Amino acid sequence: MGINNFFEIDRNRHIGETLHFFLIRDGFPVSPGHTLIITKALREDYFELTQEEKADLDNAIQLAKKLVEEEFAPDGYNIGMNCGETAGQTVFHFHCHLIPRFSGDMEDPRGGVRYVIPSKGSY
Repeated sequence: MGINNFFEIDRNRHIGETLHFFLIRDGFPVSPGHTLIITKALREDYFELTQEEKADLDNAIQLAKKLVEEEFAPDGYNIGMNCGETAGQTVFHFHCHLIPRFSGDMEDPRGGVRYVIPSKGSY
């Protein structure tokens, strides 16, 4: 069984923070630099964030991007949130994925996040 919320993660793994979020590298990264942006207050998903948290989320995404670029040289990014079990959420503590993408990391990246349902990726 996995963790119930990200407060169970050792603070030594934190790589940055904003007013409402802290950042860690993903424990099961999709690519080098894959970063999680996590609320300091327990919120289940994006739809439970306050307006202030939503406004600060952009700051946190920009900070995560800066930290990734200090260590890696990605060619693009996917930004994603899973909201609800049906959407793949397994830890019910808000987190946003910043996934660095690199040229050649897959044969045809066209469709990007649309591939959460494989038959919908091509258009």
